[in-house]
Amino acid sequence: MPFNATFAPIDPSCTRSVEPSAQQAGRPLPVLGRDVRVPLVTGGEATYAALDYAASAPALQRVWDDVAAYAPYYGSVHRGAGHLSQLSTELFERSRRTVAEFLGCREHDQVVFTRGTTDSLNLLSAALPHGTRVFVFETEHHASLLPWRAHDVTYLDAPRSPEAAVATLESALHGAPAGPKLVCVTGASNVTGEVWPVRELARAAHRHGARLVLDAAQLAPHRPISLVELEADWVALSGHKLYAPFGAGVLAGRADWLVQAEPYLAGGGASRRVARGADGGVEVEWHTTAARHEAGSPNVIGAYALAAACRALTEAGFDGLVAREEELLARLRAGLADVPEVSVLSLFGEGADQVGVVSFVVEGWNSSHFAAALSAEYGIGVRDGLFCAHPLLRTLLGQEGDAPGECGAPETAPGSPSAAGGSPALNAVRVSFGAGTPDEHVDRFTAAVRELVRDGARWNYRTEEGRCVPETPERTAR
Repeated sequence: MPFNATFAPIDPSCTRSVEPSAQQAGRPLPVLGRDVRVPLVTGGEATYAALDYAASAPALQRVWDDVAAYAPYYGSVHRGAGHLSQLSTELFERSRRTVAEFLGCREHDQVVFTRGTTDSLNLLSAALPHGTRVFVFETEHHASLLPWRAHDVTYLDAPRSPEAAVATLESALHGAPAGPKLVCVTGASNVTGEVWPVRELARAAHRHGARLVLDAAQLAPHRPISLVELEADWVALSGHKLYAPFGAGVLAGRADWLVQAEPYLAGGGASRRVARGADGGVEVEWHTTAARHEAGSPNVIGAYALAAACRALTEAGFDGLVAREEELLARLRAGLADVPEVSVLSLFGEGADQVGVVSFVVEGWNSSHFAAALSAEYGIGVRDGLFCAHPLLRTLLGQEGDAPGECGAPETAPGSPSAAGGSPALNAVRVSFGAGTPDEHVDRFTAAVRELVRDGARWNYRTEEGRCVPETPERTAR
């Protein structure tokens, strides 16, 4: 059906690639790339198993269709008198309202479109009142760990339970001096997938006069988010983890600090009035809406794609999404538990609430080598390394070094000495999945893990610029 280019009302969706009943029936949502075939070094090819959702989730087919339908109607927003500019402006602002509804924003909250979670948290950091003290756990992704360095930051040690997280924050805030305070916390770890007690942390922050910003980059694709229910002051997320294409994100929440701050970027769109002053300079009156921090021509298609993803997930229903993900997670855990050489990394321990993200190390394997073999020999895409969460990985692996290890170098379980008397290399393997993951991908992954541990790789690999890559052209026998 063609794109509806009318104003009353705009229905930006050109198709309905998936109905809510599809997810309720336990089927994955259609995503781009689900039929892509990739070559194997051992010969032939395989359907690619994308198990790196925590880095970037594949775009939902529904989102891609919606964007393609809008593309011919693309125009500059907030600027033009022409029909397409007015249409795009209306679409842009409707996208803002859609995102606000998806995030359970309060009536006077602002939704600022950004480039992603990193951009959102740097924006908030730039908007903090002078003298703000920031509290952040060392377990955060670098996007939520590093933006606060211009402020007085208290870094909190990694807690070993949700209750310990709340107690640690309470203790730190209790002794903090008067003045503005901000707590930054993740919703779900990008390393372990463990869900943090956001509401309890927000309440602890508020008891001590602090505010809380939620990094929902990993939580939002897996669980419903509501600023009201979580009692958070702000939330930041990225579209490319929420089944939308790259390039758009959101900072949503309380308006006061944002309105009082200098614009994140100075330029057109952020300014309401600009005039020459009596002294020969320039006088500027800035907007007090979200436009204050959206200078320049905005990423209209990115914002629209993000809103389309919010609509698609809402219509599919998070009850079904969560139930299916928990089934896949149980299959994954059971499969890895059958391989004694695999050590799954966890902060909170067995029984913790978790989204579809699991990291592990394999005794006798460098993690980069293991991930390279999964890709080259099985067509399975996972992530290896430190996942932009270096302090957390050091805590989980019990190490202080930085060496990733050489391809093929033997390793042992976390905390155990290697055969040469040293420590395991500082890297891990991460497998992550979501609404578009077929059961077969998880089953193929666990089967590949068992086979690699039992029989070893079928190919030679070498270290190239710090990463393991397959040798060419010769094969090695098992």
